[in-house]
Amino acid sequence: MSGHRNTVQAGKSNRQDAVAFTRRHFIIAGATAAGGLAVGIGMLPRAAKALTVAAKPWDGNASSPYDLDAWIAIEPDDSVLIRYARSEMGQGSMTALPMIVAEELQCDWSKVRVEYASPNRSVRENNVYGDMSSVGSHSVRDSRIKLQQVGASARERLIAAAAAQWNVPASECKAADSVVSHAASGRRINYGALASAAAQIKLAAEPAIKAPEHYTFIGKPQPRVDVPLKVNGAAQYAIDTRLPDMVYAAIAQCPVPGGTLASVDEAPLKNMPGIVQVVRLKDAVAVVATDTFWRAKQGLARLHPEWNVGAAGSTDSAQFVKEYRDAALSGTAAVARNDGDVDSALSASGAKTLTSLYEVPYLAHATMEPMNATVHWQGDRLDVWVGTQAADRALKVAAETAGLKPEQVYIHNTFVGGGFGRKSRNDEMVQAIEIAKAINRPVKLVWTREDDMRHDRFRPQAAISFKGALDANGRPTALYIRTAVGSILRSLRINKVENGIEPMAIEGLANNPYQIANTKVECALKNTHIPVAFWRSVGASQNAFAIESFIDEMAHAAGRDPYQFRRAMLGSRPDWIKVLDTVVENSNWGRSLGPGRAQGLAIHECYGTIVGEVAEITISPQGALKVDRITLAADSGHVVNPLGFAEQMEGGVIFALTAALYGKVTVKNGVPEQGNFDTYPMVRLAQAPKIDVHFAMTGGKKWGGAGEPGGAPTAAAVCNAIFALTGKRIRSLPIMDHDLSGSA
Repeated sequence: MSGHRNTVQAGKSNRQDAVAFTRRHFIIAGATAAGGLAVGIGMLPRAAKALTVAAKPWDGNASSPYDLDAWIAIEPDDSVLIRYARSEMGQGSMTALPMIVAEELQCDWSKVRVEYASPNRSVRENNVYGDMSSVGSHSVRDSRIKLQQVGASARERLIAAAAAQWNVPASECKAADSVVSHAASGRRINYGALASAAAQIKLAAEPAIKAPEHYTFIGKPQPRVDVPLKVNGAAQYAIDTRLPDMVYAAIAQCPVPGGTLASVDEAPLKNMPGIVQVVRLKDAVAVVATDTFWRAKQGLARLHPEWNVGAAGSTDSAQFVKEYRDAALSGTAAVARNDGDVDSALSASGAKTLTSLYEVPYLAHATMEPMNATVHWQGDRLDVWVGTQAADRALKVAAETAGLKPEQVYIHNTFVGGGFGRKSRNDEMVQAIEIAKAINRPVKLVWTREDDMRHDRFRPQAAISFKGALDANGRPTALYIRTAVGSILRSLRINKVENGIEPMAIEGLANNPYQIANTKVECALKNTHIPVAFWRSVGASQNAFAIESFIDEMAHAAGRDPYQFRRAMLGSRPDWIKVLDTVVENSNWGRSLGPGRAQGLAIHECYGTIVGEVAEITISPQGALKVDRITLAADSGHVVNPLGFAEQMEGGVIFALTAALYGKVTVKNGVPEQGNFDTYPMVRLAQAPKIDVHFAMTGGKKWGGAGEPGGAPTAAAVCNAIFALTGKRIRSLPIMDHDLSGSA
């Protein structure tokens, strides 16, 4: 987040005064006898309580005696344990998902605790938790109905238990604030006294769940339960894990991705104290030390491995730039959309045409917590402590690596110190397992910052070409787009790409909302030896920059205001229009800002959420750029926790702004060059803009994501503001590579 207090406001259709949400005081509490974590999530505005994972992790034995099911346990003191099946990495779903359960359970929010659900238990109980990943902003979207049903079922079983005890019809009883009451007799009984009986009840049919118009808790702002522990240092991450008899490993990986280890001479470590062993892997060598990671790292520095790098060892960024440009401008490509007759419209008499090429580089995830894993291998059991975005997938990969059955593997998930897509693939865990099997002791493997950045699975490089046509009245008549971009699915080898088209590659291009009769979108997938993977907002991270910048170019060529130009092409999309109107109204679009200042506009849909942004910038006579303010409007249909949603919009903007201003990974002799924050800088507090978040929710059946959409329009909004001020069109990122002094 930017460090600035954000303001969350109702959209244009609901003209309310701004509602400012402040963070509340949090109190840490210890684990209970049932092994739960104290995370308060209550109906009353009381302080919340949180730890990281259960004090007694699931070990495959009997479940808690207070379990109503695999999701909920209620103890005699009325405390309610809700198990959380996703991964908390700052996106707030550890708060939002229990809120969904609480909406239907009708429990006292201040008496709820949260712990990570066990992927081992899920394996043993027929995949009871389902998908456990936190990727693609889908935690709320894909969990809501299931979790509402979990809460509703538990509530009705508690009511049934009370009705049976009182010998009255269940229909005469009501549940609220962790109490079941019978109005006719005035009797009341707490959930804790009913839990054991409720656990034995089987409902004849599952109860109906609430529709959004009947929510009483969902939609009310709640402080995120993980934030206080991250502020005071009490939060436990994977890197904090300590085990008895644990040793430490440092690793040197082939500097050219895809290369292998040829040889390594261990002689320099012969007399070095504290060195346990050198472990050779297919593409790496690890040094294991007894007492500290630093000792292992110092030992590793004495080795000089030889590598097999092949033809990739002679590649560089200049070569890649040419190859992507060539693929974007010519050659074969798959057709993803083809409306009307683009060629005829582009060549029509009197048509005003324009062409542009937009380019983006490889980007690293650069999470604050570098990749690390702690592994305890015991032959017939494997325990792994890791920050992962997909605990169920991590368990499967760990089992395959160790040669064990899934039920023999225990993933101890922790808070994730930044994921952004990188920690959905735990390469460090695989290495740690291989090392642990070689030395037969608990081992902690830590990647250095340089390891983390140079051995990332990067955001793809891309080149995107455009052609557009306008009629004599400035109305758009044709839009042609071709993207040349690395295939994530091919790089990860997780799916077959059908017909040469990948959904992420064309996201926001093929499904753009603008009503241009003649529209054609083509896709040319091109991979190098640099591995690519999901990066926050994925395809939208490059495609929104490109298409929203080109739409701005078309507006300028037409002599139209960029807002009015866009609005005229959104006639059948009232949801887009509402977002666009809301952000324009709340940013005071078009007002005079004074010398050296300007605004830029962009709008995009990402993971079901439409986000519009207006960037206000200042550029000094010397060309120094300052982003002063981002005004943002969003429509996800509905929102569980407005405070958490706003924080994610704000965090997405900062993440995307870092990439737009500074982000690039270049390649020399096959090796990614940037290795630390001196060459891969971040937006810091002094550079962070003020961010205002406004809601433009349209309701209905739509439930969009929150973690990723906020950053999608940021680069385009800033670059469009730069053009408005200087006349210079930024068509390649990062912005720091361009001279902004003077005028075009």
